[in-house]
Amino acid sequence: MEEKELEVKETEVKATEEKAEEAAPEKQESMADYAKELEASFRVIKEGDIVTGTVISVNEDEVILDLQYYAQGVIKAADMSSDPSFRLVDEVKPGDTLEATVVKTDDGEGNILLSRKEAVQVLAWDVLKKDMEEKKTLSVKISEAVKAGVVAYVEGIRGFIPASQLSLSYVENLDEWVGRQVEARVITVDEEKKRLVLSVKEVEKERREEETNHKIAMLAPGTVMEGVVESLMPYGAFVSLTDGLSGLVHISQISQRRIKKPSEVLKVGDKVKVKILNTNNNKISLSMKAVEENTEAGENEEVHAAQYSSREEATTSLGDLLKNLKL
Repeated sequence: MEEKELEVKETEVKATEEKAEEAAPEKQESMADYAKELEASFRVIKEGDIVTGTVISVNEDEVILDLQYYAQGVIKAADMSSDPSFRLVDEVKPGDTLEATVVKTDDGEGNILLSRKEAVQVLAWDVLKKDMEEKKTLSVKISEAVKAGVVAYVEGIRGFIPASQLSLSYVENLDEWVGRQVEARVITVDEEKKRLVLSVKEVEKERREEETNHKIAMLAPGTVMEGVVESLMPYGAFVSLTDGLSGLVHISQISQRRIKKPSEVLKVGDKVKVKILNTNNNKISLSMKAVEENTEAGENEEVHAAQYSSREEATTSLGDLLKNLKL
């Protein structure tokens, strides 16, 4: 009987210990929550502070943020961005993390009034400087056309794209660019003067160079091509090839005879045959002289073959004559 009572007591003790173990994490979690609440109660938010919060809700008029504080944060639509095309419901979603400046610690309804625009003015310039240093490509939307260029907003900052930096080609009508999404690069950041300059041209130029270098890499040295002389320089002639490529025929590679200047034998617009010598450093080196040498060598071989054939015919004919001759 005593043994049974002992077994029952041991079972009860084990059950109590298991319950205690299960309850322990809950107790720890509640203590952690309490510590956060305690920390929040000692935290003091002042006007001018930059705070970080998580978006709880958003509508066309305002954004509500959880600041891990006894009061919630509110950002009015007018204080979100300087971009006139910015719409809260399109750009901000619950769960997003935002940084904003404290405008008032009480908006009259117990909330902390915040401004995203003011925080951006402080934080965005550092981001833009880093973007410029890293030559980062940014996707921006052109919002308006102004004198000598267009405007696009980056990190809430008004950026200017000069007409000369909009495209590799000449831009005549700036209004046609309004509303377009383009890829640009930051080329000037001046926080003191609040000046931000962007360039679409830089991105296009880099991509065109990559395409050109790929085409050049596909050319095989020794290939003979046709081209057109596009310009003459004291040191040689530039020849336009297919696929938008061009190469240089150095003055020493223009003719077999010695010349003082390319214009002695060439003029712009001449159609010429050239041989690719090499494509080192993504530059095409050409030779007209090598084509002439190959042609002459081919002609000499034909003449030699013809002479050999004539001698063979003459020998054969003489043998036939001697064979038929009766002595």
